[in-house]
Amino acid sequence: MMKLTDIDPKLDDTVSDTVARRRLRPRLRRLAAVIGLAIVILALPIATPSSAQSLRQGIAAVNRQDYQRASRIFIPLAERGNAAAQAYLGFLFETGRGVPQNHTEAAMWYRRAAEQGDSLAQYSLGLLYDRGQGVPRDIVEASKWLNLSVAAAPPRTRDARQRIRDAVTSKMSRGEIAEARLRALEWAPVREH
Repeated sequence: MMKLTDIDPKLDDTVSDTVARRRLRPRLRRLAAVIGLAIVILALPIATPSSAQSLRQGIAAVNRQDYQRASRIFIPLAERGNAAAQAYLGFLFETGRGVPQNHTEAAMWYRRAAEQGDSLAQYSLGLLYDRGQGVPRDIVEASKWLNLSVAAAPPRTRDARQRIRDAVTSKMSRGEIAEARLRALEWAPVREH
C-alpha cells in the first residue's frame, strides 16, 4: 500500500498540520470565549457600584427633600434602564417634586419599571390606570398591575396593597376580573438593555 510520503514527503507534514489546526480551533474558540467572559465579569464590578452608589445618592436626596438633585441623579440611571430609578422618577413626575408635574411622564416611567418587575411601580401604574391619570382610565389594566404588585409585594406592604386592589376589583364585572387575572398570568418581566 502506498503512503502519502511515497508521493511527496512534505505531504505528511501538511496533513498533520491540517489535522492539528482542526483540533486546535475548538480550543482557541473556547479560550476566546473564556477570555471574553472574564472581561465582562471584571467590568461588572466596576460599573455596578457606581450605579448603586448613584441610586443611593438619589434616594438620600429624596429623603432630604432635595427633589431637584434627586431628579438629576435618577434621570440618567432611568434612561439606562435602572428600574428603581425609573420608579422614583415616576414618583417625582406624578407629584411634581423636582420636575414639573406630568402624569403622562410619570406613567411612562412607572411602566418601564413595572415591565421589569418593580412591584412599587406596578402598584403606582395600577393606581394611575384606576384614576385615568396620564393614561386612559382602564379598570382591567389597573387590576392587572395591582394583582402583579400584590404578588410581588414585600410582606409589610402586602395587606395595604391587597385592600386597594380589592377596592378596585369591587368596581369590576366578573368578566373584567377574569380578563385582568388572565393578563396578569400572561405577563412576564422584561429587562431593559
